[in-house]
Amino acid sequence: MAYTSQGLIELGFKWEEDFTIVNQNGEHKLTWKSSNPQPTVQECESAHLSWESKEYARNRATAYASTGDQLDMQYWDSVNDTTTWKDHVASVKDQFPKP
Repeated sequence: MAYTSQGLIELGFKWEEDFTIVNQNGEHKLTWKSSNPQPTVQECESAHLSWESKEYARNRATAYASTGDQLDMQYWDSVNDTTTWKDHVASVKDQFPKP
């Protein structure tokens, strides 16, 4: 592996402000712009792998209903003695299981 944009972003750096990565002749070339020390390839790879391991959480975050909608589900579940909210959460967790 090598430097990746996502790995550097996970480490707190900003695209174009701190670094750029461009493809030159099939190779990725890192240009470091930050006044902070450039992380090692190992640090970048580790951060990238950490980001990849959280894909299920990113998927869940977009699949869950809004907080307001979930509160509404909970309210109506208590009024109607139903399990709409629990069913919704279980469905999202089943769709995107934790590894």
